[in-house]
Amino acid sequence: MADTTTNEHQHQLLDRVVIRFAGDSGDGMQLAGDRFTTSSAVLGNDLATFPDFPAEIRAPAGTLAGVSAFQVHISDHDILTPGDAPNVLVAMNPAALRANVATLPPGAIVIVNVDAFDERAVAKAGYATNPLTDGSLSAYTVYEVPMTSITTEVSKDAGVKPRDAERSKNFFALGLISWLYTRPIEPTIAWIEARYHDKPLVKEANHRAFKAGYHFGETAELFESSYEVRPAALEPGVYTNVTGNTALAWGLIAASVRSGLPLFLGTYPITPASDILHELSKQKHFGVRTFQAEDEIAGVGAALGAAFGGALGVTTTSGPGLDLKSETIGLAVSLELPLVVVDIQRGGPSTGLPTKAEQADLLHAIYGRHGEAPLPVVAAKTPSHCFDAALEAARIAVRYRTPVILLSDGYLANGAEPWRLPDVDGLVTIDPDFATEPNHVDEEGNASFWPYVRDEETLARPWAPPGIAGLEHRIGGLEKADGAGNVSYDGANHERMTRLRAARIAGIAHDLPPVDVDDPDGDAEVLVLGWGSTYGAIAAGVRRVRALGHSVAHAHLVHLNPFPTNLGEVLARYRAVLVPEVNLGQLSRLVRAEYLVDAISFTQLQGVPFRAAALEAAILGQVERVRAGAAGPGGTDEVEGDNGKVVRS
Repeated sequence: MADTTTNEHQHQLLDRVVIRFAGDSGDGMQLAGDRFTTSSAVLGNDLATFPDFPAEIRAPAGTLAGVSAFQVHISDHDILTPGDAPNVLVAMNPAALRANVATLPPGAIVIVNVDAFDERAVAKAGYATNPLTDGSLSAYTVYEVPMTSITTEVSKDAGVKPRDAERSKNFFALGLISWLYTRPIEPTIAWIEARYHDKPLVKEANHRAFKAGYHFGETAELFESSYEVRPAALEPGVYTNVTGNTALAWGLIAASVRSGLPLFLGTYPITPASDILHELSKQKHFGVRTFQAEDEIAGVGAALGAAFGGALGVTTTSGPGLDLKSETIGLAVSLELPLVVVDIQRGGPSTGLPTKAEQADLLHAIYGRHGEAPLPVVAAKTPSHCFDAALEAARIAVRYRTPVILLSDGYLANGAEPWRLPDVDGLVTIDPDFATEPNHVDEEGNASFWPYVRDEETLARPWAPPGIAGLEHRIGGLEKADGAGNVSYDGANHERMTRLRAARIAGIAHDLPPVDVDDPDGDAEVLVLGWGSTYGAIAAGVRRVRALGHSVAHAHLVHLNPFPTNLGEVLARYRAVLVPEVNLGQLSRLVRAEYLVDAISFTQLQGVPFRAAALEAAILGQVERVRAGAAGPGGTDEVEGDNGKVVRS
């Protein structure tokens, strides 16, 4: 951190800070973190967030399993991650402290709700003694603040019952942190007024708690200093703070508008994808239709039916739901109809870690159907990039008449960052190019419609929604005769149709931008290849390694099937290719099989994103390995660290 202190006991300027709010899942930590993020966005900071939800819906209060946290990284410069470690921890109870204290660096600020540290709560969190008195927090600067008692006291004369007033203690914490880091308070006050306008007692309690926290910071003389992180120098434009799920929903709407197709979402709620349904259900003025089905199979079936009817059919899910949708996705492959399947990945298998992020569905997306059923796979890399990824998935689906799987994950879905609004008129135009007339004339001169006549450039079949006279045709899951579309059990025809479907998907590669390689000096011998939500941590790790004087290249894949046409040439330029993934090495397997390169996996599956420091160490390890002459095919090299494992075989 930069420190340009003018009076170190009054006000300090910081270039960045990482703050983590933590408490019970009912303590409103996600709300407090979100409001702090919003006020920082209004101020103009660059930011990145990491909401960390408990896996259990109703874990016992005061236990480690019930701890909910929200981490936000704000800065006066461009940042890429929500931060490796918090500089500040706000702990609303002993469990929140115990669950998060190990992530703190020495000297970090710890602000605790001292009212919650009674003997029973301390024992429930697993402490043998009170950490506020046993010296175990001596490495940190600890501030004990009676948040609960002050919150109930300030709301007493407003007629708010003590138990109801206690629920507002998250706003006290928010007010205190807003003062400590010089956040504007007007956005939060306006939000309270708007959000609780029909609940006057709740509104009054939250308003009073927020101001009490802010004024406590001003008047208590407890803190040695307040701090300020000034606005970042961002590219000029209009910005909004956006989460990945919101950006993805907006991207689907943009695809609907740019294609002229009505957007239909057939889905079943599942963590962490449900917010896309919530957002799209509010956008009926764009002609969006949302259908909450009775199960995952019905959701994708309805979306595919909408696609047959001429709509932009979309279904959203997570890994367990993708399992259930696989048969209908295979039907979409056979029918060759546009369909966007959004998979917000989470930890698995089975129910797994429903609130934690993972990248373990890549091989499922590419291969997870019976028979030869290839389809394109697109992956978002940042919360705001979810907009572009959704638009691209829809473009490919419509142009090539194919289902497309769009991969995001819980980290991107719930994380937030500033997003510069695009020029809507500059967004890609998507032409559905519906069939309008018969396309086949038989030997007797009779015109008819053949549903599997193919476009010479794309190999896509015509899209003919029902209701157009003369374009009646048969659909279904049985194999179709090439061209005519009649049911065919002929082996030679089946092989031809299988190869045509595969060639259509493979040909999409020629319609993709080349892999963009970040290699400023052009002399790097190590390439870091990533995909999905690892982008921020990889880019931050690469920055750190370059700052140490090393040359290293970075490429990040958005299109995972098919790969861009120049990927093989890119991989061949480097002596070592490191592939960080939040799985057991799925992309590394794919590039090894496709390009016969010695891709080296760096993996973790802990339900949390990579730390930039872990990527820095892994990259440095490969740089040193290349310099020692160890790069090249063959051999085995496995190195395990605190935040990942490198495997080479």
